[in-house]
Amino acid sequence: MPTKSHRLTLSRRGLNLNRLQKTRPLLVFDLDGTLADTAGDLVATLNAILQREGYSGIAAAEARAMVGGGARLLIQRGLSANGANVSDARLDELFVDFLAHYEDHIADETMLFPGVFEALDRFETAGWAFAVCTNKIEYPSVLLLNALGIADRFKAICGKDTFAVSKPDGGAILQTIARANGDRRNAIMVGDSKTDIDAARNAGIPVVAVDFGYTDQPVANFKPDRIISHFDELWDAVNALRVV
Repeated sequence: MPTKSHRLTLSRRGLNLNRLQKTRPLLVFDLDGTLADTAGDLVATLNAILQREGYSGIAAAEARAMVGGGARLLIQRGLSANGANVSDARLDELFVDFLAHYEDHIADETMLFPGVFEALDRFETAGWAFAVCTNKIEYPSVLLLNALGIADRFKAICGKDTFAVSKPDGGAILQTIARANGDRRNAIMVGDSKTDIDAARNAGIPVVAVDFGYTDQPVANFKPDRIISHFDELWDAVNALRVV
């Protein structure tokens, strides 16, 4: 016969299982290079700032690999490509100017990657919820997703400044999951970079990587759980992870 403590343990396990079953499974997406091809507008903004400061603009093909670590890092990379460096105070000023210009041109060229709408529809019909965890500042992230017509699809849109930590710290993902009323045990990350993969690992959740995003190395080098080349492949990738 089970002891009182054994019955209590079983009861707690049952409560945890019931809670997990009642929690909608959650997909946590990165934004730049994962949901949306934002490089054109980010690079155009970078070049506007660089040229205003008397530096050369960066060619689109070269600059694409610079995108993905947030605006501040993008500015630093653009300056470095010109052999320049600035003080932290000046970088802060350039960052403010960058955001102002970018927000005015948030979706001049930016588009969702092919298949995003269809994938969200399919997962939503199957009972999934969605969140965004990005190293883009929160306000322009919300602004962009509104411009693209999908902001209302996400239970939470969390940026680099939303929490005290940001990716690759797993806490950023865990706090995003909590804000979306999800459960870590029932969540999967979708990203395009080492930062996303490391963040998912640090948060203790599986990760699907897209191979068409912004990274200076093949995403396979970082050993995500699954790799997809089109959003049409996300359904099978996610379901393969849920049966492992």
